[in-house]
Amino acid sequence: MKRSLFLTAALTALTAPASAAGVTGCTCCEGWAGAMNAKGYHTTIHEIEHAARLAKFAIPAELAGCHTAVAAGYLIEGHVPVEAVAKLLRERPKTRGVALPGMPSGTPGMPGPSSKIDVVFLDDPQRVFFTR
Repeated sequence: MKRSLFLTAALTALTAPASAAGVTGCTCCEGWAGAMNAKGYHTTIHEIEHAARLAKFAIPAELAGCHTAVAAGYLIEGHVPVEAVAKLLRERPKTRGVALPGMPSGTPGMPGPSSKIDVVFLDDPQRVFFTR
């Protein structure tokens, strides 16, 4: 069964030109969407300027990544691993969403070696939801 994610990618000076499939955006956002698609999720990308995206979803700057996804009423900020998204949708905690601040290497869409990450709750960033 396909699960849908609405992905809002920030536009930056590094925005890539339109691909043959008609998708535009940064390659790391497309990489994250591709990782999600490979695991059975369906992503739709909508581009919004960075500050407007953070304001629209009330994402604090210190928790910001380069994109926001919406799934089953949850916000998923940044390069959150597929396993953490699956856990969020399976466990359905009382939260408005989760965040992986910044752009850590080795996460979906980000090249480089895997680094230790802590995915936190958007409404309680001192509380860790998922660690790798």
